[in-house]
Amino acid sequence: MDAGERIEAERARWARAHLARPPAPEALPCGIPVEPLYTPRDVEGDYLERLGFPGEYPFTRGVYPTMYRGRPWTIRQYAGFGAAEESNRRYRYLLEHGQTGLSVALDLPTQCGYDSDDPMAEAEVGRVGVAIDTLRDMEILLDGLPLDRVSTSFTINGTAAILLAMYVAVAEAQGVPPARIAGTIQNDILKEYVARGTWIFPVEPSLRLIADTIEFCAERLPRFNPISIAGAHFRDAGGTAIQEAAYTLGDAFAYVETVRARGIEVDRFAPQLSFFFYTYTDVFEEVAKYRAMRRLWARAMRERFGARRPESLMFRFGNVCGGHSLTREEPLNNITRVTLGALASVLGGTQSMFTAAWDEAYAIPTEESARTALRIQQILLHEAGAGRTIDPLAGSYYVEALTDRMEQAIEAELRRVDAQGGMVRAVESGWVQREIHREAYRQERERQAGARVVVGVNRFRDEGAAPPVALHRADPALAARQVARLAEVRRARDGTRAAAALAALREAAAGKANLMPLLLDAVRAYASVGEIASVLREVWGVFREPAVV
Repeated sequence: MDAGERIEAERARWARAHLARPPAPEALPCGIPVEPLYTPRDVEGDYLERLGFPGEYPFTRGVYPTMYRGRPWTIRQYAGFGAAEESNRRYRYLLEHGQTGLSVALDLPTQCGYDSDDPMAEAEVGRVGVAIDTLRDMEILLDGLPLDRVSTSFTINGTAAILLAMYVAVAEAQGVPPARIAGTIQNDILKEYVARGTWIFPVEPSLRLIADTIEFCAERLPRFNPISIAGAHFRDAGGTAIQEAAYTLGDAFAYVETVRARGIEVDRFAPQLSFFFYTYTDVFEEVAKYRAMRRLWARAMRERFGARRPESLMFRFGNVCGGHSLTREEPLNNITRVTLGALASVLGGTQSMFTAAWDEAYAIPTEESARTALRIQQILLHEAGAGRTIDPLAGSYYVEALTDRMEQAIEAELRRVDAQGGMVRAVESGWVQREIHREAYRQERERQAGARVVVGVNRFRDEGAAPPVALHRADPALAARQVARLAEVRRARDGTRAAAALAALREAAAGKANLMPLLLDAVRAYASVGEIASVLREVWGVFREPAVV
């Protein structure tokens, strides 16, 4: 009897002796079954092949050799509301309290390509993020912030290329050379069609615009991530961790193929691709997800796309702890939920994280709640020792078995995507949308039935508990001030220069040239987000949602 057979025999003996009644079946939220006990027999494969060492293929144990012993993850807080002045004050406040990177929330008109004076923007100016109409707003937003020392993340998609042009213009005006401009634009339009909705243009021109930004950054901004392929919104729309991972990788493969179709070698741009996720409260599911995705990405980039640079194989991701997992009921419980998500993110190997404030299920966070969210990360780093060693859960029979099962389940879901013709076709047909909707409906039924426990919501609920929430109050005069500033910019700018820049953009959009230089010219001429988006709508049209039943 070899060692493995001995372990299996002893496990059977142990079960007979101590488990007269087998425990009820358990599973992760994504559906992967969980055994009551794991042993070496549950861990498959050769160590070097499946795990290896941090910073080396297959990157299961982390993308950098020393991980947080060399440098902590970037600590961010998602912030942005009202006019640029208000958001600038919040950014200064967060930097003063230890934040190490900026994460900018944009209002819906900016995200959807409308100016603040557009009838479509009514009642939404500055509500869920900061209003950015022209370069003047971006100049105020970033005034006095050290763009040569902090990276800035923009949650922006349909108008991402325009906001990138504005950021570059402001950085250059501050004297920051292109080689030192660091940050990320989300710029992931495929998931917008599925799960979020701030799309503007049809799929093909949108992919072109994304490829333009990737090519531009590869040539001029080596420290800037031109895309953050976001599984977060698949998850928040109701998808499982497996769907989140598979559809995110499917999107990423589509973007890589789009850029390669231009004749650009994958190693020229792949090191600047990044990813973005929500981390939920099931610590082991989340850790297994991130470890499996690192392995899958490295293998796909090497074997499918022929990448050779180690940097091209690195699955670098940022994440948020919060989102749909936050509850309005007993909202202080959200501090625990966010803390568990933050711990899972660190154990899973994140590169950048922001922690949601406990009151975000109600409103824009107050300074106090934002500071508390920031402190969660600082306590994990400086008190809990979460980053003291690299991949501390490696070797756990449970974690390694889950990582393997997660990898297999993600690959199976990717094969289903491929059967639809790939991610682009699956999105255009509405297949991905239907899969997410079906899963969201199943989960909601489980919550209503109590089978999926949400503490303080469908179990252990205190009906008499009053939420201790001090709501952020929006300035009712904000929209009027923003519209007045926009009007002043239009009066003061060189109208001939702005019109010429927009005309040149219109002509180039009808061709095949990279649009980033034209967008830079337009924003430097103080053309507005709405004016630029309108020109592109005229040429490209708008996306029409498929029927999803």
